[in-house]
Amino acid sequence: MWEKIRVIFTIKELRQKILLTLGLLAIYRIGWQIPLPIVDTEEMFRFFQGQSGSGLGQLLEQVSVFSASSLSQATIFGLGIMPYISASIIFQLLGSVWEPLERLQKEGESGRKKINEYTRYATVVLCLFQSWFYVGVLAKQGWIKPGFEGFGWQMTAILTMTAGTTFLMWLGEQIDEYGIGNGISLLIMAGILARMPSAGMKLIKPMFENGVELGSTGSQMGVEKLLVLAMLFVGIVAGVVFITQGQRRIPTQSAKHVRGRRVYGGSRQYLPLRVNQAGVMPIIFASSLLLFPTVLFSYLRGHGDIWQYLETIFQRGDGFVYNSLYVILIYFFCYFWTAITFNPKDMADNLKNYGTFIPGYRPGKRTADYLEKVMIRITYVGAGFLALVAVIPTIISVAMGIPLDVASFYGGTGLLIAVSVAFDLVQKIDSHLVMRNYKGLLERS
Repeated sequence: MWEKIRVIFTIKELRQKILLTLGLLAIYRIGWQIPLPIVDTEEMFRFFQGQSGSGLGQLLEQVSVFSASSLSQATIFGLGIMPYISASIIFQLLGSVWEPLERLQKEGESGRKKINEYTRYATVVLCLFQSWFYVGVLAKQGWIKPGFEGFGWQMTAILTMTAGTTFLMWLGEQIDEYGIGNGISLLIMAGILARMPSAGMKLIKPMFENGVELGSTGSQMGVEKLLVLAMLFVGIVAGVVFITQGQRRIPTQSAKHVRGRRVYGGSRQYLPLRVNQAGVMPIIFASSLLLFPTVLFSYLRGHGDIWQYLETIFQRGDGFVYNSLYVILIYFFCYFWTAITFNPKDMADNLKNYGTFIPGYRPGKRTADYLEKVMIRITYVGAGFLALVAVIPTIISVAMGIPLDVASFYGGTGLLIAVSVAFDLVQKIDSHLVMRNYKGLLERS
């Protein structure tokens, strides 16, 4: 492995791409620490420390995972890339129901560039709206420094946060064009990995403060509990890798055709269908949807016992109602997102146009029906895997008595994003190595 890493940095072009990517990620992390000049950050920090574990705290933590931001810290990159992700999802959903956008998607590279242009404009509009709402909340809570309450200063903060998100969008595009890997995904992954040291210290620090002991009682941390957590982490990552790379390979046969004296075609190949076709989107949608009742009931709990009871039910934890709704919503969004991104009719038409067919099924409608039936079955398995990964942090937190933000690294959105982005990065590095007749990182020596 060390020899392969050495080979990577001996290739000039690949070395430059990696160093440029690391430099741009470093710029992102530096900007992530620069606060807005008009905000009283100490007062904000004290408030959000008290909100840890509440509905609002869970909502902010969930948003920070998949947006490479931290709304509990008013920085110039406070919104992260959430507006860009929201705009991308909106246009992807519109592409399946709005005919002009659907035509653009089928135009190839030129259509994709046009959609990206519209996505950028929509990102700026969303940035202005979200930053205006965010700064308004800061002013309402009294977190604006004295003398900076005026409209001019607030507009400066709004434009600063909008420019920060636009700059992050530009950073991601520069990584796509001149670096290596998917720029936006790498920014999200960098934000997730940056939270790991603090979570690790939160887990290990009490053990050294109270003395290293072999036994664990309640929430007390012992050596054997750390070993169990380490083995669980390795096992869960291995399972996520296995399912993420899992495919249902459908055999295909290309028709033979004669040109002159030569016979072309006739080869047997396969059509790979991913088990986890929806990726991480179902967990994002399901967890976000379930957090809104929690926040709503937390504000209404002072108006009666019923609201306090509902808040307890929807609190993320070992509650049966919360976990059951979580699993049901993950299944629903898995099939919903797969139906949007996977079109069996278009795939069947493409196979037919290229003279390829699935043995035992006629080209056209019979092939499309077969592909749809297979996708429904494997989506059921993929949704079960996502549901298991989503509830694992809650199970570990309750069973082993560790904080939920620490247990979240054992499953959920963050782990899926980190594994998916890491595999995509390794595959792109492998393509450079194989092109120069070197063995890839995933190949055996």
